[in-house]
Amino acid sequence: MLSQAIEDYLKFIYKLQHSGNPEQRVTTSVIAERLGVAAASATNMIKKLAEMHLLVHAPYQGVELTSAGEKIALETIRHHRLIELYLAQALGYSWDQIDAEADRLEHAISEEFEDRIDKALGYPTVGAHGEPIPTKQGQIEDLEYARLSDLAIGQPAVIRRVSDRNPEMLRYMERLGLQLGTRVEVREKAPFSGPLQVQIDADKEESLGLEVAHNIFVDADD
Repeated sequence: MLSQAIEDYLKFIYKLQHSGNPEQRVTTSVIAERLGVAAASATNMIKKLAEMHLLVHAPYQGVELTSAGEKIALETIRHHRLIELYLAQALGYSWDQIDAEADRLEHAISEEFEDRIDKALGYPTVGAHGEPIPTKQGQIEDLEYARLSDLAIGQPAVIRRVSDRNPEMLRYMERLGLQLGTRVEVREKAPFSGPLQVQIDADKEESLGLEVAHNIFVDADD
């Protein structure tokens, strides 16, 4: 049995490795800062994971999961995203509540419980925030989407994914109606990193800060 801390580290490292930023090295300092732990704690855990052959650590170069470490990370992510979707669809949890709740539950469910949730949800492939759900066999199809902040003026698009890192931002998106499947179009961009004027569906426009737009991922219409 792996500890919750080990699963959390592996899940977090996997997400950093697949953050879409090829310049981002997954270093001990980055892990410590993002997890909110002391550098010494992160160093000790990385050493332990390396000894368990779950990752490879090159000093000053960063870490990389082995195939065994990636398999555990994907299983944990699968549990997390299935639970999030179940909480949202079956129990009525709001967008901003499900991540923290799933963090607490993802380590505790059995494989049978996972299978029952999967079946009850109709074997979904996409999570509550639009992220891909890994298969039971550890495969994942991570589609690339543009950020709303990078969309050209006048280019219509559909929201497919949002970042789940900031609950307050999720509540703000929800208030504005920026849900998965919502049609959006950037009507105007203010200069010098100013806000965007965004049409939401066909009935309203909102001024959207660049930080929020940067955390919304869209599929642009041809």
